[in-house]
Amino acid sequence: MIWKRSAVLRFYSVCGLLLQGSQGQFPLTQNVTVVEGGTAILTCRVDQNDNTSLQWSNPAQQTLYFDDKKALRDNRIELVRASWHELSISVSDVSLSDEGQYTCSLFTMPVKTSKAYLTVLGVPEKPQISGFSSPVMEGDLMQLTCKTSGSKPAADIRWFKNDKEIKDVKYLKEEDANRKTFTVSSTLDFRVDRSDDGVAVICRVDHESLNATPQVAMQVLEIHYTPSVKIIPSTPFPQEGQPLILTCESKGKPLPEPVLWTKDGGELPDPDRMVVSGRELNILFLNKTDNGTYRCEATNTIGQSSAEYVLIVHDVPNTLLPTTIIPSLTTATVTTTVAITTSPTTSATTTSVRDPNALAGQTGPDHALIGGIVAVVVFVTLCSIFLLGRYLARHKGTYLTNEAKGAEDAPDADTAIINAEGSQVNAEEKKEYFI
Repeated sequence: MIWKRSAVLRFYSVCGLLLQGSQGQFPLTQNVTVVEGGTAILTCRVDQNDNTSLQWSNPAQQTLYFDDKKALRDNRIELVRASWHELSISVSDVSLSDEGQYTCSLFTMPVKTSKAYLTVLGVPEKPQISGFSSPVMEGDLMQLTCKTSGSKPAADIRWFKNDKEIKDVKYLKEEDANRKTFTVSSTLDFRVDRSDDGVAVICRVDHESLNATPQVAMQVLEIHYTPSVKIIPSTPFPQEGQPLILTCESKGKPLPEPVLWTKDGGELPDPDRMVVSGRELNILFLNKTDNGTYRCEATNTIGQSSAEYVLIVHDVPNTLLPTTIIPSLTTATVTTTVAITTSPTTSATTTSVRDPNALAGQTGPDHALIGGIVAVVVFVTLCSIFLLGRYLARHKGTYLTNEAKGAEDAPDADTAIINAEGSQVNAEEKKEYFI
């Protein structure tokens, strides 16, 4: 009896030790996230283990591995490591159907388990942009739609134009037929102008499965618009006798070619001197008859546009006027030489008119100064004539007074008259004598 009692006590003590040891054993697992098509590693660890078996089961409670023994025939599932402290397996080419809760079991009394959730990310398909038809006319409303499918969770779509993000867009998310992935679309509306021609509009898809490398789709815009025209002269100060080239700079899509040149609303008057080459009008040897309004007109399939240039041909500046001789009624001759400088002068009665096409700081010959000089010359001439007339009148009065010189010594008026008559008689005799 004593022996049996001691044996029973020993048995219970051993069982107590085993139970106490098993209470300190716990399997440890971690959740795993993997991209569809990738490989998932499931690891179960036990810090204290007294040779107790470990097991991995799938969401359907099918045993995958029991210690190092493979239980499910699936070539995608492989053993990574098996020991008393760890059981790790790999699942390759993961699909969305593999997602779920996996169980690691430690066969103690009672059995202890730990759960690990496998999350499978659905990779979004490459986005596609629809709604663009080439070409688009300037001013039209354009609607572009970017769409991608197969993302899990739903992907994010962003729009960019000239590397600048466009915020005002529409976003739509729909669940796919498998009820696991999503189809996402976004719509962009905007009115185009000529500055949009050649611009790249980008649709970018961001998703955690893309490892910070987003997928993009790009659409280059082609916008047709009417021409814009500008005339550029080869010189800002055209002068008589010099050549002039007018360049018609026209931009449009389709490109306008060729351009049409006119003068004052009609054809070019002198084709021999006015040569059109492409977009250039070359005028040889400018003269005053070339003054007028020149028009350049460009046309494409969308419309037409024109620009005008007012040509004013300036005189060649002189440094000295030629000698001017003005005849008078007398035998005297007045000669005036006037030096003219090209520096600008200001007069209270003179208004200077500038060429609108001339650059600031450039002036032509001062015609007001030349007119003033001519007026001075005329004034001097008139003064000379007036002084000469007075001289002749004074000389004539002196001659008539000397004829009556004999009456100065007469004692009375009668004698003075007789002496004066005598003087006239003598004068007649002298005239007869001279004859």
